[in-house]
Amino acid sequence: MQELTKQTRELTASSVRTWDLPVRLVHWMFVVLVFASWLSSEIGGNAMTYHMWVGYSILALVLFRVAWGFLGSQHARFGDFVRGPFVVARYLGGVLRKDSPHFVGHNPAGGWSVLALLLSLFVQAATGLFANDEIATEGPLAGYVASTVSDLLTTVHRYNFNVLLGLIGLHLAAVVFHLLVKRENLISAMVTGRKRLPPGTPVVEGRMASLWLAVVLLAIAAAAVAALLNFA
Repeated sequence: MQELTKQTRELTASSVRTWDLPVRLVHWMFVVLVFASWLSSEIGGNAMTYHMWVGYSILALVLFRVAWGFLGSQHARFGDFVRGPFVVARYLGGVLRKDSPHFVGHNPAGGWSVLALLLSLFVQAATGLFANDEIATEGPLAGYVASTVSDLLTTVHRYNFNVLLGLIGLHLAAVVFHLLVKRENLISAMVTGRKRLPPGTPVVEGRMASLWLAVVLLAIAAAAVAALLNFA
């Protein structure tokens, strides 16, 4: 509770605490779950049962991450990194300059990348609830809509995965760009929670929200998905 009310401090340091444990865990869980989703889909057959459970897990994590984007630690909040289009354009226009600014949390372009990834993950998981493979597997809510609607959502589910892969590719390209050009190791930051910045960079050390709050929000997100499935 003390860290929730503690005022942020102006710092000048090469390493600063950035990503809290919930953000880091959710990030790497998305990596594992998206891969598991693809693999189980490629295998098909009985593996589709696991495919569906992976989808439920992704949906719960997306709901949690959205809630954490409003109630979580400072640099996890959408208000900390979502900026308007002119700010994003100005950042992209000068990103190759040597004096381009460094950000403790997500930069303006990265902020919109986070939103796009979360939206695509949500669309993938949500449409999967209504999808069918025209053989033996269908989502738990497919029976609540007309077959034409289920077929349409199946098509969206299929093509949105390509959109998701494209967004992941852009994300990985940005990580490599930051590593090679801007000398920022974002992978290390997402593992340790601390981000290394050029010495002397003025930063604001963000407030860290309670881990108990994260546990409660995750439980609520999981319960919401479970209630939806039980209703079906």
